[in-house]
Amino acid sequence: MEILEISRYIFAVLLITAGILHFVKPKFYLKIMPAYLPSHYLLVILSGIAEIICGVLLLFPLTQTIAAYLTIALLIAVFPANIEMSRKYYLKKKKGFWFTLLRLPLQFLMIWWAFQFVK
Repeated sequence: MEILEISRYIFAVLLITAGILHFVKPKFYLKIMPAYLPSHYLLVILSGIAEIICGVLLLFPLTQTIAAYLTIALLIAVFPANIEMSRKYYLKKKKGFWFTLLRLPLQFLMIWWAFQFVK
């Protein structure tokens, strides 16, 4: 098994796990939803479903390209929630603020990672 294939499985598991967490810990995701978005709970559930779908599609070579593009779109779509999380941590002077800032460029690294699976 080559390294890119192993990487694809790791990314798929991360996506599926993150998606499941939307159902297990929805309060965490609800707290970081930007106020200007409607139907926060529905969006948390839908984004969890989308992550699971992306992860499952990434598992199979036949669907990995569409999975890569869908994952990239998803990562771009949820980026405002990551910004909102940093903003809220800053305003509330919560521990972990610097971690939330470091997480922002990580999103771009994940987009690059997903792009590696485009055939």
